[in-house]
Amino acid sequence: MNKNPELSEMIRVNHAGEFGAKQIYAGQIKIFGHKKQQDMVDEFTHMKDQEDIHFEYFDQKIKDQQIRPTIMQPLWKVGGFALGAITAMMGKKAAMTCTMAVEEVIDEHYQSQLTYLDQHEDHVELSHKIEQFRQEELEHKNTGAGHGAEDYFLHKPLMKIIKNISKAAIMISKKI
Repeated sequence: MNKNPELSEMIRVNHAGEFGAKQIYAGQIKIFGHKKQQDMVDEFTHMKDQEDIHFEYFDQKIKDQQIRPTIMQPLWKVGGFALGAITAMMGKKAAMTCTMAVEEVIDEHYQSQLTYLDQHEDHVELSHKIEQFRQEELEHKNTGAGHGAEDYFLHKPLMKIIKNISKAAIMISKKI
């Protein structure tokens, strides 16, 4: 069992976040599949595959260190899928705006964790993994920009809404 509350909180919230990201991409894949937009299915499948790896890493940490996962996981499953599906129904640029917003928040979140871990040299492996995952999240954000998300007429308000939802989910998942 992990005796470091900061580290337990970090692993719990990362586990929850990667779980939520998988659900968002699953919702987007489902809708773009129905729309028969295979290019978008392929883009979101690539990003979801990376999120699956991130989730598996933190899921193993949860088990190995006997850290309680967030009790919010059922809500994150439904909410994440719904967010992905709704933004996909709004179109490619809205879905990519969702990706940009979530990944921008995750970049900041992971960066703050790396700052903490830099002061605690006994967690080198975790630090390396978070940096690797952060780079992949930035790749996702850049994919969103590359698909014209910033040209979406509701880009700014949608970014703000989704970023606020993401920040709230992080805050909640840290504690419960």
